[in-house]
Amino acid sequence: MASETGTPGEARHPVAASAALIGKSVVMKGELEGSEDLTIEGQVEGKIELRDHTLTIGQGGRIKAQVFAKAVVVCGDLAGNINASESVEIRESGSVDGDIVSPRVAIADGAHFRGSIDMQRKGAAPAKGAAAEPSTPWKIPPSYGA
Repeated sequence: MASETGTPGEARHPVAASAALIGKSVVMKGELEGSEDLTIEGQVEGKIELRDHTLTIGQGGRIKAQVFAKAVVVCGDLAGNINASESVEIRESGSVDGDIVSPRVAIADGAHFRGSIDMQRKGAAPAKGAAAEPSTPWKIPPSYGA
């Protein structure tokens, strides 16, 4: 097992040493909380809470959950709302059906997204369960591009 100091090549990827993986054959239902980065290749249904860490949904990942994380990267399928304090990235193979609240959102060409986006500024996020002031989130009409 390599130490954290390791070789110079290892030092560039310190996150990999502390990332957890939910494999393709794993099916989970309920609440999932963690204090490390997480990659999901299996199925999760319920609530995922990684407030100070990154959630990556792999190409095989199938998620039906409310997500709270620092950053979210979607390469698989996610049905549910995302609340990310830093960023959300939906890659080309990714699909999101739900609302996104995050200061930075990137949607790759070819990705699927259906929902609304509220790009809250850092420090301007409403208190948990309460709206700070009325806002109009972006809504992409079904006829967009038709």
